[in-house]
Amino acid sequence: MGITAMIPDMTIGQLAIEAESRWGEIWDENAARMLVLVICPRKERKLLELHGDMVEHGQPVLTVFHRPRQEASLLEQQGFNSRDASFQFVNLASPDLGPWMQHFISNENWLRSSIEISSVPFSMDLPSQRPFETERMLCFRHPSLPALERYYLPFPPASIPGKCFVSLPRRQAAEFARQQAEVLGVGRLEKKAKITVVSPSEMPVSAPPVETQTASNMDDMMTDFSANMLDGMTNETESEEQVHVALPTQMKAEEVVEESPEHVFVPLPPGAQPDPAPVQSVSTEAPAAPVTPAEPSGNNVPIPEPEPEPEPEMSNVEREFRELVTGLLAAGVDPKDMMDDPRWEDLTERAAAEGFETWPVFLQLAAM
Repeated sequence: MGITAMIPDMTIGQLAIEAESRWGEIWDENAARMLVLVICPRKERKLLELHGDMVEHGQPVLTVFHRPRQEASLLEQQGFNSRDASFQFVNLASPDLGPWMQHFISNENWLRSSIEISSVPFSMDLPSQRPFETERMLCFRHPSLPALERYYLPFPPASIPGKCFVSLPRRQAAEFARQQAEVLGVGRLEKKAKITVVSPSEMPVSAPPVETQTASNMDDMMTDFSANMLDGMTNETESEEQVHVALPTQMKAEEVVEESPEHVFVPLPPGAQPDPAPVQSVSTEAPAAPVTPAEPSGNNVPIPEPEPEPEPEMSNVEREFRELVTGLLAAGVDPKDMMDDPRWEDLTERAAAEGFETWPVFLQLAAM
């Protein structure tokens, strides 16, 4: 299974450039990768966002959603209503395509085809338009949606900005995918060692040598590290027991008498009257511990109750969203059918503009 994370204000192209510095050994820069288009009903978009958590894959999967706006009319000319679907571009390794789409094709009878990704015509005069060459890619769509021959974008698919969802594979799955790629003859065959050759004359004297760590010995290192850590903890405990010195306790009365006199007397001058006050003795005995005053009874002194923390102020769009979901639940509407309500899309778009996540609130209200 994978681990899905959301990265805002990003593109697939930027993530691909920064992938090796972000994920290190998990990312194989020489693996054969491909870009596909997935079209699903709009109410199932959340399932696609977290789909990587349910699939075993070997390389990171990069996805981004695109919502047609001014270019939606070009889809309507093909008999496709863009408001009924969500469009997701998925960048993944070629060996991961089968596991990624297996559930949709086997259990939900999704359809596979090819689609042309074309640049929006200049006649639409979009402000952020950037032309690119038409490319054909694989397309997977839900059987309830009509076929689509051409999809239009104002910029290349790898430059679509927005929330990118990255599904990172578990370490065992990544190692398995690398071994499978070697057997099938696709992707990388060897991990690049990244070793820089330096002549002895150019080698700095003060800089210590640095050994590169590859993915092959990572597991051994973690095992040695765990064993060394346990040995260190054991040795530390033994050393503490060996050097343990008991703190000095109160000295016995006999030792006090032997080391110093019990009383010190000061002779008075002749004719002086003795002080009626008793002579104070200087004793080396440890002073008695101070008496701690008794704690007041709980019945007499009230315990102040902590003041409740003020709840964060709720925004207008969150209040409207909660009222909408609560009202639909009270009317007996099934949670999975709430996204068909005409007010749902307007609220989710306003919430996305303000940075308010509607999905956790929806799950909380639907579970009540």
